[in-house]
Amino acid sequence: MSATEPDVADLRRAAVGAAYRMLGVHADAEDAAQEALIRLHDADPPPTAPRAWIIRVTTNLCVDRLRSAQSRREAYIGPWLPEPLLTDADPAAEVELAESVSIALLVVLETLSPAERAAFLLHDVFGYGYDEVGDTLARSDAAARQLVSRARRAVRDGNVRYEPDPARRAAVSEAFAVACAGEVEDLVAVLAEDVVMLTDGGGVAPAARRPLVGAQRCAKAIVALRENSMRNPTILNVVVNGTPGAVIFEDGEPTSIMGVDVADDLVVAIHVVREPGKLAAALATLGC
Repeated sequence: MSATEPDVADLRRAAVGAAYRMLGVHADAEDAAQEALIRLHDADPPPTAPRAWIIRVTTNLCVDRLRSAQSRREAYIGPWLPEPLLTDADPAAEVELAESVSIALLVVLETLSPAERAAFLLHDVFGYGYDEVGDTLARSDAAARQLVSRARRAVRDGNVRYEPDPARRAAVSEAFAVACAGEVEDLVAVLAEDVVMLTDGGGVAPAARRPLVGAQRCAKAIVALRENSMRNPTILNVVVNGTPGAVIFEDGEPTSIMGVDVADDLVVAIHVVREPGKLAAALATLGC
C-alpha cells in the first residue's frame, strides 16, 4: 500500500463508528459502512480526504435507515436501548470515543429527527463545519445550524451528564459494582438522587416497562432482582460504551448487560439490556 492510499481497515472502523452512533444496531451499522465503502471504491475521482468523506457518506446513508427504524421503535415494548458496544480494553484507551457513544447520549439522540441526529453528530462529534453538514444533508448552512442547535437543546434538556476522566469513571463504576452485592443503603450511597434506570427486555425478557427514577427506587429494584430472581449469577467485567460494566450470566447463560453513566462521582444512569437479540449481537462484538 502506498503512502497516499487510505487504510481500508481504518476507513471501515470510522464508517462503522459513525453508523453505530446513528443507528445503535451493530448489524445495521456494518451494512451502512459496507455500502459507504463500495461507494468510496467506485468514486471517480477518489476523494482527497477519504476518512472525512466516508464519515459524511455513512451518516447520510443512515438518515433513511433511521427513518424506517424509528417507526419500528415507536411500537417497541418498554424502553428501547441501543445494542451495547462491548470491549475488554482499558477504558482510559477509549477516552476519545466514550462520551459520544455513552448510552445516555444515544438514548437522547433517539428523540431527535434523523436529520437533527446526523447534524449533531457531524458537527459536535466529528467536527464538520456547518457548510459541510449542510452539503451532506442537502440543507443550507443556516438550516444546518438550526438542526445542530435543536439537537444540543435536546441533549441539554435530557440532562445528559458525563465524567470525562476515565479513572474517575472507573472508580465510581467499581464502587457501584461492589454496592450491587450489598444492601440498599450501600447502593444509595453511590447513586445520584435523580438516577434513572432503564431496562430493555423488548417484550421478550422480564424487564420494567417504564424508567425507574430516584436512588431509593433503583437501589431497591437491584437488590430485589439479585435476591429474588437471579439464578447462580456470575459476572464478566467489560467496558460498556466506554465505561466499566458487566455481562451477567445466570446458570452459565448471559441474561443481562449492565452499563452505567457517571458524573460528579456518582452513577447518574443505569442501563440494563436483557433483550436476547441485543445480548447476542453485543457479545459477538466481544467474541463471546
